[in-house]
Formats: sequence, structure tokens, C-alpha cells
Amino acid sequence: MSSKAFPSLTSLPNFDPRRSPVIGIDRHLPPVPREQLSAAALQRRFDAPPVWVPEIARERRFANREPTEASVLIPIVMRGAARDQPRVLLTQRTAHLSTHSGQIAFPGGKVDATDADARATALREAQEEVGLAARYVDVIGTLPVYVTGTAFIVTPVVALVQPDYELQINPHEVDDAFEVPLDFLMNPANHHRHAVEWEGLRREWFSMPYRNGDEDRFIWGATAGMLRNFYRFLSA
Repeated sequence: MSSKAFPSLTSLPNFDPRRSPVIGIDRHLPPVPREQLSAAALQRRFDAPPVWVPEIARERRFANREPTEASVLIPIVMRGAARDQPRVLLTQRTAHLSTHSGQIAFPGGKVDATDADARATALREAQEEVGLAARYVDVIGTLPVYVTGTAFIVTPVVALVQPDYELQINPHEVDDAFEVPLDFLMNPANHHRHAVEWEGLRREWFSMPYRNGDEDRFIWGATAGMLRNFYRFLSA
């Protein structure tokens, strides 16, 4: 494989991920059964994880920068009277940020020297970005490290969130925060595959377009990749 760096997709001329051709949709794969998405079932899965392999561990690198340790929070809001209607809290990043600007993402960021571990980073960043207080959050486990094309070495931290949480969004980092049903994200019929070639190099990625009334959210890139790994973990 060539060692030539691949440019950021968003830096390519006229690139728009929403207009990128879909080369496949994984309708042939089974969704995670809804009973496996309850709070108790998710906790059991992390307490006794199966043998599995992440589908995506490392994106093709396209940034000449030093690798940086980071962490994100995958916040699963346990809605419904029986806490059986889980939804994932996501953010829309502001347009002026230096990396992944304007994209849909999990709360998260770089590890600070004062952080005890990846969980501490994820909780701190969620507090700083959207004002999600730790008292609403119950961390249940972590997923394998995901290395982005921008050289972030990301630990995804999975947590259950009380439905009465309150947010105070930091407008310097986040434009909006919203929820998407977990069963939608854990159904491969909603997982779209994309690919682009540039100067002889091929880059592939997932998207999970979500529409709810007038709300249109295009989840793609590293966020979709980590959600795809979460699907593999739950369906293993």
C-alpha cells in the first residue's frame, strides 16, 4: 500500500459527503434486537463481552501531525417508562473549529494531563461542550481505540444517561445537540457505504443519514465508524 498521505475528505474540491455516491447499504445484516438495547442488557454485554473484532480500527491517515490521545462519550439516554427506548445524544460541531468542523460528533476531545483515564476525559469534555453533568451519567464500559485520519487516538466511552439530564451548550464548540434512536443506529439497513478515489488512493467510509420530520442529520466519518463498531460489539 502506498504511504502517500490522503488529504482530508472535506478539503477535496467540491466534496460534499451528502452527495457522495452510495456504493452499498447493509440491509443483509440483521439489526440488534431491541431487547438487547435495554439498560440491563447493555450493562450485561459490557460485564461479559463477547469475542469480537472491530470492523474499523484505523482510518487512512491524511494529516501530518503528531498522534494525539483523545476520548469521546457515547451517551445513551434511557428514555421510555421502562427505560426501553434508548437514544444516542450527538452534537453538531461549530463551523469554525480546526478539525471536523460542522460535523456530527460525540462529545469529546483531547486527553488532559490532569485526566485520570479515558473515562475522565470523556466526562470532562461532555461537561465542557454541552454541560452534561456527571451526576446524570453512568459509564458502563469502553470500546476499542479508534484512530482517525487526523491522528486522534480515540477511546469511545459508553454511558447510560438519565432522561432528565440538562444541557448548557458551549457555543464556541457546539452548534446543537440532539438525540437519535439507538435502534436506528444499530440497524445496518441504515448504514450506507461510500467511497472516493483521489490521485490513485481510495477512501471508504460509512454514513447513517437520519431524518425526523424537518430534522435532517447526516452522521458520517469517524462518528459513523465508531457506531458501526458498536453495532459489531452488540451483534457479536
